[in-house]
Amino acid sequence: MSTYREIIGKKIKTVSSDPSTGIAGEMWYNSTTGTLRGPGILSAWSSAGPMITARYAAGSGTQTAALASAGYNGSNSALTEEYNGSGWSAGGALPVASRGGGAAGTQTATIYAGGYESSNTGEAYTYNGTAWTGVPALNTARRGLNNNMAGTTTAAIVAGGLTGVIADSEEYNGSSWSEGDNLNTARNSAAAGGIQTAAFLAGGSTGSVTTATELYDGTSWTTGGSLNTARKDFGGGGAQTAGIVFGGDTGSVSALTETFDGTSWTETGDMATARHSGAPANQPGANSSTLVAGGVTSDYVTTTEEWNTSTSVVTAAAWSSGTAFPTASSAVAGVGPRDAAVGIGGYPQGSPPTGKSFEYNGVAWSAEATLNPNTGTLGVNSATGTQTAVINAQNGPGPAPPYQYIAAGEYDGSSWSNATNRPSDNYSQAMSGTQTAGLLFGGTSSPTGTMNITLSYDGTNWTAEEAMNTARSELAGSGTATAALGSGGYSNPPATYYANTEEYGGESWTASNALLTAVRNGRSSGTQTDAIFMGGGTPSAPLGIVNCSTYNGTSWVTSPSMATTRSNFGAGATSPVGAAWGAAGYSAPGSPNRTNTTEHFTTETTAVNVKTLTQS
Repeated sequence: MSTYREIIGKKIKTVSSDPSTGIAGEMWYNSTTGTLRGPGILSAWSSAGPMITARYAAGSGTQTAALASAGYNGSNSALTEEYNGSGWSAGGALPVASRGGGAAGTQTATIYAGGYESSNTGEAYTYNGTAWTGVPALNTARRGLNNNMAGTTTAAIVAGGLTGVIADSEEYNGSSWSEGDNLNTARNSAAAGGIQTAAFLAGGSTGSVTTATELYDGTSWTTGGSLNTARKDFGGGGAQTAGIVFGGDTGSVSALTETFDGTSWTETGDMATARHSGAPANQPGANSSTLVAGGVTSDYVTTTEEWNTSTSVVTAAAWSSGTAFPTASSAVAGVGPRDAAVGIGGYPQGSPPTGKSFEYNGVAWSAEATLNPNTGTLGVNSATGTQTAVINAQNGPGPAPPYQYIAAGEYDGSSWSNATNRPSDNYSQAMSGTQTAGLLFGGTSSPTGTMNITLSYDGTNWTAEEAMNTARSELAGSGTATAALGSGGYSNPPATYYANTEEYGGESWTASNALLTAVRNGRSSGTQTDAIFMGGGTPSAPLGIVNCSTYNGTSWVTSPSMATTRSNFGAGATSPVGAAWGAAGYSAPGSPNRTNTTEHFTTETTAVNVKTLTQS
């Protein structure tokens, strides 16, 4: 066994007062208080990126590589979603829409069996991380198996179920199902964990909720310690001697969590959101690291929570309220991180454009320079740069309609000046980069419609570059002039919302994986390999959604949602993800339909959970 000194590189030091800083995992003895301090074990739930589609589903995998399969949200689902430890993305759909089946295994090797299609089914499928393949069916068709399965794709066990409440168990060896020993207590909608030769199954419904727990040794089921709280339709997993269950239906939705040591169950920290039928990561190890996703509260939800037992305190990524923008406005352009941002222009409710810019220090907005008549009095479309060096593209003067969308302006932190006019008449475009190395792309023109134009700016002149693959306006831009990201957008006619994502490498655009939702007038911040996409309008919610997603250079996954629905709002295109912000914009339908709220995004953090270990 390693010693403390071997791990940390120091002896336990003696201090007269607790230090305010130190090395993660460091211990010290406080001679004044007579206490030995160091990392303590903490077990707690924290929020995580929501599922794409609200529903209850069958869960499998681990906390950093989970799977939510099939399910129900008013109708059966064939959807599969994959979790990477941060957020959810779409996986390969099941061949059939199903609910009430069981799942076990890993994200790249899961088995799904049983359930209800138009009637109870025994159909079974395995997932390889990309697609599902049919395998031999269960001997007994049944539903009510949501979390009644444990093991792997080559050594699984499923027990109980509903076709009338049954006690039948079956084992799968990778090629066929064989009958196993019956449960002592017939039930459905229980929670299971472990492996085929060392599994547990707890709770469920026998016609009423039960606390009964049974243990399987590969041959027979025996009675184990009872749950503290009877429940059904709940999540769970782990090992036979290190299990966990959470949530469920006790007669009402529950947030209760219990852990199992192979003999008895112990109540521990509750989930933040009480629910039943959430999809768990159910593999061994779940008692110290798992998640629950979706399920049912009073309605179907997308909410995801992670469970951790460690010496670290996890503070989940989240949006928080900032100071309100000076006016409730749409069409605000933005630059910079939240502690050094600029919000430019905007259309207040029932009023002409503000023609002003505002600076933000993360605490308060202050009114700054008025835009020049040539560079923004008819509204601002987009901007990029820093708080002291902005380039924006905006509506210039001209008869209405059409306007002349060729003007550009520069801000030096004190005042606005006219920049060289753009060579193309376009608006509702996106920008990225800096004032002396900027990029403008997409948009629409009153005479020609949607455009795929790309223009670079060197601080003086605009130059036409290689066009985007997909012509569109109202798209989001982030990154630099030589590593840009363009996402979402809109064209009309016909009215088309885009999920397309393209990457610019300095010479040409390349199509990448699409956004999770087709959306217009959303905003993005960050780089080409680390970006966040926020809000925007969809056909069913044209004035804004709260949904957010993050991009790692390859694919988009869900991210914590904003509190305020919004589209066509201010955000800093080049802001790092951990300093992203959103302000003003269109919001919910009705009148007024603009908001002045500001929100800040912070990424997940961990810190050592310091506890008093002993006291003299």
